Amino acid sequence: MQSLIRAILTIALAIASGMIEAAGAHPNIVLFLVDDMGWQDTAVPFAGETTPFNKRYRTPNMEALAARGMKFTQAYACSVCSPTRVSLMTGLNAARHRVTNWTLQKDASNDAAHPRLAFPGWNVNGLSPVGDIERTVNAKTLPMFLREAGYRTIHVGKAHFGAVATPGADPLQLGFDVNIGGHAAGGPGSYLGTQDFSAAWRKASRVWDVPGLERYHGEDIFLTEALTLEANRAVDEAVADDKPFYLYMAHYAVHVPFAADARFIEPYLAAGLDKTEAMYAALVEGMDKSLGDILANIERHGLTDETVILFMSDNGGLSAHGRGGEPNTHNKPLSSGKGSAHEGGVRVPMIACWPGVTKPGSVCSQPVIIEDFFPTLLEIAGLEEAEQLGGKIDGVSFRTLLAGKSAASPERALFWHFPNNWGPSGPGIGASSTIRRGDWKLIYYHDPARAERYELFNLADDLGEQLNLAAREPSIRARLAKELAIYLRSVDATMPVLKSTGEAVPWPE
Repeated sequence: MQSLIRAILTIALAIASGMIEAAGAHPNIVLFLVDDMGWQDTAVPFAGETTPFNKRYRTPNMEALAARGMKFTQAYACSVCSPTRVSLMTGLNAARHRVTNWTLQKDASNDAAHPRLAFPGWNVNGLSPVGDIERTVNAKTLPMFLREAGYRTIHVGKAHFGAVATPGADPLQLGFDVNIGGHAAGGPGSYLGTQDFSAAWRKASRVWDVPGLERYHGEDIFLTEALTLEANRAVDEAVADDKPFYLYMAHYAVHVPFAADARFIEPYLAAGLDKTEAMYAALVEGMDKSLGDILANIERHGLTDETVILFMSDNGGLSAHGRGGEPNTHNKPLSSGKGSAHEGGVRVPMIACWPGVTKPGSVCSQPVIIEDFFPTLLEIAGLEEAEQLGGKIDGVSFRTLLAGKSAASPERALFWHFPNNWGPSGPGIGASSTIRRGDWKLIYYHDPARAERYELFNLADDLGEQLNLAAREPSIRARLAKELAIYLRSVDATMPVLKSTGEAVPWPE
């Protein structure tokens, strides 16, 4: 009899354990992605100490999220938007998926003209779910996997996955059940409901008009607020339908063209900021309010302990143009900004909160990169054996880091590849390939006329990338250049062509 009782208890415990595991296998997931937000555009100090920029911005909800979860001080994206978003959706590095610059019109490159370089046939049409679109990457996307696992997949805000008139321009074609405001364009026509979120006011192409928000046209409402209201409405519907949800809250903020958010701008003007910087700071604060409103709605549903929150930016903060003050200084102590291979262009703010897993107020200094989100979110959702089309996933899950454990490969190399011409000038801006291994970072510039083809920095000693050690440390330069070249060849990366010879730019070694 006792053995029977023990057997029954064993079975009951196994069933209960399975139920608990099943209940925890599909936590809700919110990925809050901000556009063009720099490492210093927040009151949260990612540099280890509070900086003057941290004192400028008001982001109480980011501070609260960091206090509840884990702050990542060395998180990386690509230097411009579309490559980051495609890497997020596919788990692939930009060198492999070849959406290396920002996309817009079908079959058209956005590379600025260059006197010495012709740029390769990168995937100008972006991401697509079907294989009959030329110059595009075909992959099974993150929301496709999550939808198969039972999630309600919700896209809100900026998409910028695929070019106009391609399937990838529509998030509904890429695995999302709901799309609010997402299309091919990478910036807003306007932030103002009184301007119908349209570019008509600046006499620009209507391709920039934000779609799907007609109910707010003519209203005195800011785009960030309208998207937040719609995001919470979509979450409400998922909860009512008893569905776990993946909310991809991808704000157009803080991308240009800036507009004055009347709710927040006055204190920044009163503090002496010029109008451009005051508008920018108000955009940041409005974004932070959105984060707080979304978290409050989740709390209202009693789902805080069942929801994983991740906060990230798609590239470094805009600084080469479009801002007030001195160009290329807005991300200090980091060098340069958006479009640059320097840290100001690729190092971004990141916070993660997984209740019961992340230690409140913890800090992770292990480098992670945008393609790592793909396997991490799939593992959080209980999908640990997911395979990408072609059998390759470049991202490495940081799930163990969220639990406070060390990474499987702490000295793993990170790679960036930008065989393109963004347009503006500044430190680190230009066609280049980059590797970071440990504290060492090597940038190889593709333009043969550049005074210094290689830049080598020790980030532990020189976070601001002011001292180029390429000539002083030739053995380290050669070792990293060789590793970078091996990687680029392994993913069949494309290189620009030298106009003078018609030959491809040589590999880094």
